[in-house]
Amino acid sequence: MISMTRKLALVAGIGLALASVSYIPSAAAQVSVGVGVNIGVAPPAPRYEVVPPPRAGYVWVPGYWQWNPGWHRHVWVPGTWMVARPGWRWHQGVWVQGRGGWRWRDGYWGR
Repeated sequence: MISMTRKLALVAGIGLALASVSYIPSAAAQVSVGVGVNIGVAPPAPRYEVVPPPRAGYVWVPGYWQWNPGWHRHVWVPGTWMVARPGWRWHQGVWVQGRGGWRWRDGYWGR
């Protein structure tokens, strides 16, 4: 019979082992920090999302890939409803490639 302390130690050890295996930094993931963040890894293709039925007073904002510097990879941020602003239009954020790599431009409300 294994004691509870040994079971917890075993589970913790397995978790650490899995975490170290899943962390594989990309040599191409060059990051420079300045006014914004440029990364050397292009975002994956957008995921297909089923857009829910319309909601009065709200605008659907599609999901997007966000760079996670702690994980050294892109993570998917799912779409969501945002309160509408009458007379305004939501412009989706976009990844832009430049000389320094890829840079994220936030979405914004525009006329």
